[in-house]
Amino acid sequence: MWEDAGKIALIKNRKEVKMNRSLLTLVKIMLCVFLAAFAAACSSDNSTSDNPLLSDFSTYRETPPFSAIKTEQFAPAVEAAITQAKANIAAIVNNPDLPTFENTIEALEFSSLRLDTISSILFNLNLAETSPALQKVVREITPGLTAFGNDITLNPLLFQRIQVVYLQRNSLGLTVEQNALLEKTYKRFIKSGANLDEAGKARFRTLSLELSDLSLRFEENVLAETNGFFLHLTNEADLVGLPQTVKDAAALSAKERGTTGWVITLHYPSYGPFMRYADKRELREQLYKAYKSRAAQSNSHDNRQIVLRLTELRLELARLLGYKNYAEMSLSDSMAETPARVLALQQQLLEPTMRFARKELAALESFAQGLGATLPLQKWDLAYYEEKLKQQQYSYSEEELKPYFQLEKVQDGIFTLVNKLYGLSIVPNNQISVYHPDVKAYEVFDQDGRFLSVLYLDFFPREGKSGGAWMTTFRSQYRKNGVDIRPQVSIVTNFTKPTATTPALLAFDEVTTFLHEFGHALHGMLSEGSYPSITGTAVYQDFLELPSQIMENWATERDFLNLFATHYLTTEKIPQTLVQKVIASRNFMIGTASAGQLGYGLLDMAWHLIETPVTGSVADFEGAALSSTNLMPAVPGAMTSVAFTHIFSGGYAAGYYGYKWAEVLDADAFSLFKQNGIFDRTTAQSFRSNILSKGGSEHPMVLYKRFRGQEPTVDALLVRSGMKEPD
Repeated sequence: MWEDAGKIALIKNRKEVKMNRSLLTLVKIMLCVFLAAFAAACSSDNSTSDNPLLSDFSTYRETPPFSAIKTEQFAPAVEAAITQAKANIAAIVNNPDLPTFENTIEALEFSSLRLDTISSILFNLNLAETSPALQKVVREITPGLTAFGNDITLNPLLFQRIQVVYLQRNSLGLTVEQNALLEKTYKRFIKSGANLDEAGKARFRTLSLELSDLSLRFEENVLAETNGFFLHLTNEADLVGLPQTVKDAAALSAKERGTTGWVITLHYPSYGPFMRYADKRELREQLYKAYKSRAAQSNSHDNRQIVLRLTELRLELARLLGYKNYAEMSLSDSMAETPARVLALQQQLLEPTMRFARKELAALESFAQGLGATLPLQKWDLAYYEEKLKQQQYSYSEEELKPYFQLEKVQDGIFTLVNKLYGLSIVPNNQISVYHPDVKAYEVFDQDGRFLSVLYLDFFPREGKSGGAWMTTFRSQYRKNGVDIRPQVSIVTNFTKPTATTPALLAFDEVTTFLHEFGHALHGMLSEGSYPSITGTAVYQDFLELPSQIMENWATERDFLNLFATHYLTTEKIPQTLVQKVIASRNFMIGTASAGQLGYGLLDMAWHLIETPVTGSVADFEGAALSSTNLMPAVPGAMTSVAFTHIFSGGYAAGYYGYKWAEVLDADAFSLFKQNGIFDRTTAQSFRSNILSKGGSEHPMVLYKRFRGQEPTVDALLVRSGMKEPD
């Protein structure tokens, strides 16, 4: 789904598969529309079965016993957990007492904790460490999970009890958090068809089942296409321009495949550097076209018909529920609230962004022409000439930076940063079971020594892992029976692997990706709420990226880089002259990158604003949608929609604009850190108490204004990007 060029590719790499930050929330959306709201949690099962998924985990910190779990145990465990949850729902429905918040809303919230636990393990593994057998299990259990979700939301007696409580909400003396849970539960029942007649409910069931199946197939197809192609090079002349570290990684990839020479794959740590450095233009073209035609090859993994069918079904679902289109339905629970506001934001940013981007491209083409390039540049040329222009303007390259960004040292730097900001201590624990040898487990403690979270870090690409980077949870934070249940959080990336001669050395973008995902992790780990469906990252989609994107700002702060950036061989600190170049170049080609991001947001909205099914081709539809942000000639056969996992197998449908909106928020919010000091504990504690710990317990604008003292505007973003002069 990405352009390969410069910052567009780099920014999008870390955002490709990000799973709505509580992966379970997204997975359940993928499996069953709005299932997360109602099957979000579950009662303990005292079963003594030898299936470890059906017993309370006796492991340290109650973490999943990965080493004891077998793939074939998931299906019977899900079936048993659904049976248990159905019994809990029946107890709520058949309760002879009048409906109350406690015996209906709260009881529903905790009605399926066992299922929640099993589902989170299963679907996290399906993204991070899948196999044909595991994919088969997921496909087999999807209909049952979808039916279970519909059985809850379409149960008239259960909805009747919820409605009784909702209509009395102003007289119940509920806390802010309780009221938020009640509002969310009621509205999501409505959106899941609770008010439909019997014919409508039957159609809703059919639609949700097909939608969940198509979303799973879409994701599987993208992974299969990404794994299915590689460029095998046997002539060293084809490697001209590539740094030695990139050559070494390609040689290692070939060796892992049992062949000689060098292998370039479509996984970003391989694809990205090749597009940036390889002198052989025809090879860049070949790789680009392979990347951009994933899932559009007229084979069994072709996603074009799935895209058309998904958008058609989403439209029908929205119409069934009384909305004009899917975007209107989706945005009714967002900070933006309406498609008109999203389009207004996009248009507000479009003119200055495109003006800036066209100037950048003209300057790049002039520079490339001076190096002998044929104009106009093609999309497989952009990253290549951007890198050369950056070297000329700022006298450094990405490869010059990488020796100072050894993965372990970057990790230490981020751990030090969150200690300075929030007082956190992060301690490795090798006794915690993990799902792959690459994964490392940690315990996170507060400044007073209180245990906060388990943290898993999974850095390197492999065939069983989806591309991109994301944060997810194996367990969300909540309180039950007076006990604070602490979260289990995971960060999954596809960083550059170590080779036989060098440790894992990160590109600068990978450093910012690590910071980005750690921001999401903080949102999950610092949660302090009572109900899992409104704690941690369970927030409005267009508020979700604020905690992550604000963390990226530290990547270009001198005082932060000085904490950890030392040469992996000499231990020499990163030269201040190089730090200054990094800071000076932070807005390099920013217009081009922003144009790409705006384009993806416009494409997302176009697919979800349709009011009649699309009858033409996917290529024609997206060509029209992206016309206002196109900077370079179109490439026949290249498509974005067919691998746009965010909106077709993730939880960002009609929500991709949220990345740009979060940039508005994070630029405004970080200006307060710049004013008070980038390590200022008081500012950080305010951000923690008003944003990170609150989850979805209050409206995000209320929380933001409490932290910042004002509503945000686009001005801070435009000024930070260099597209507008400060007032």
